[in-house]
Amino acid sequence: MTEMVFGAAPVRAGDPILPRWWRTLDKWALACVLGLFAIGLLLGLAASVPLAEKNNLPRFYYVQRQAVFGALGLLVMLIVSMLPPRQIRRIGVLGFAISFLLILALPFIGTDFGKGATRWLSLGFVSIQPSEFLKPGFVALCAWFMASSQEVGGPPGKLYSFIAAMVIVVLLALQPDFGQASLVLFSWLVMYFVAGSPVILMVAVAGMAGLGGLFAYNASEHFARRINSFLSSEIDANTQIYFATNAIQEGRFFGVGVGEGQVKWSLPDAHTDFIIAVAAEEYGFVMVLTIILLYMTIVLRSLLRLVRERDPFARIAGTGLACAFGVQALINMGVAVRLLPAKGMTLPFVSYGGSSVIASGIAVGMLLALTRTRPRGEFAEILRRGS
Repeated sequence: MTEMVFGAAPVRAGDPILPRWWRTLDKWALACVLGLFAIGLLLGLAASVPLAEKNNLPRFYYVQRQAVFGALGLLVMLIVSMLPPRQIRRIGVLGFAISFLLILALPFIGTDFGKGATRWLSLGFVSIQPSEFLKPGFVALCAWFMASSQEVGGPPGKLYSFIAAMVIVVLLALQPDFGQASLVLFSWLVMYFVAGSPVILMVAVAGMAGLGGLFAYNASEHFARRINSFLSSEIDANTQIYFATNAIQEGRFFGVGVGEGQVKWSLPDAHTDFIIAVAAEEYGFVMVLTIILLYMTIVLRSLLRLVRERDPFARIAGTGLACAFGVQALINMGVAVRLLPAKGMTLPFVSYGGSSVIASGIAVGMLLALTRTRPRGEFAEILRRGS
């Protein structure tokens, strides 16, 4: 009766972990993630070849690296998705602590790779962007704070989460990385709303964010230049936005043909931030719509499963992870079609990048773990808790 009412999957005593994991997993979401990764490799075959030739490397050098990073990211995702919520919380908080320390060290040992923002730690053979790994840990930490504040006699967790969010936003803005700072603030607002916070407080925080953006516009030449370029009625013919929008228009419905696109030879970031332009030019609107539907399926199915979740931590953290994942994809595609200012944000599982794909694997693995169906307990116990 309990399973009929609450939609829980039966768990038999002594059930091996793999069958139990497979039976309780959201298989549609997993299939969509695999589809995004496959599309990323397909687009990488076209988008990364010009960069490899420019750097005198084998033609498929970056595709091979993406396959390795992707395999590692998917492996991490599958392992994390098998963990219970308590373990998700623990590894999330630990990951946040490590990433936070690395971000503090960036001004001293970080590099900008000539992009004007110190966001990476270079290890020679590979570079790491700590902010990518910070996001899932930040969500887990804030969800833990907010969930604990709902307990009788619990700590002021919502206040702690607000302090953590403001500290992270300031640190990211100082790099400067306003895109990741905005994403962190958005995920915190979503979780704060799910935790039952007053709307007026959320409006106040949004107003503070607007004032912060105004200050950044006046204080940062880098930020002001991007905003001015976005607001201008004309697009500079030397910018990546110009090449990306033209490529999207050229692709029309079915694209110009596999390997026939030209934008990849003009865009330095065709394999990362603007890979959706390559997809639109060579495969047309059909490919772009497919990518959008895959992201929508992951986010919507996750949110629908979380509606039935009674564990406060799982519900709050899962919502934050799902919304952050979807909004990051939305921002990336919005920049390419000039609906948003340039942010320098990757398309999860599709863009090239070791930090991006592995961090996405961790985040989606946590999301899959939190949206797994779990036994809900006896009906009498549920009524006792409610009273």
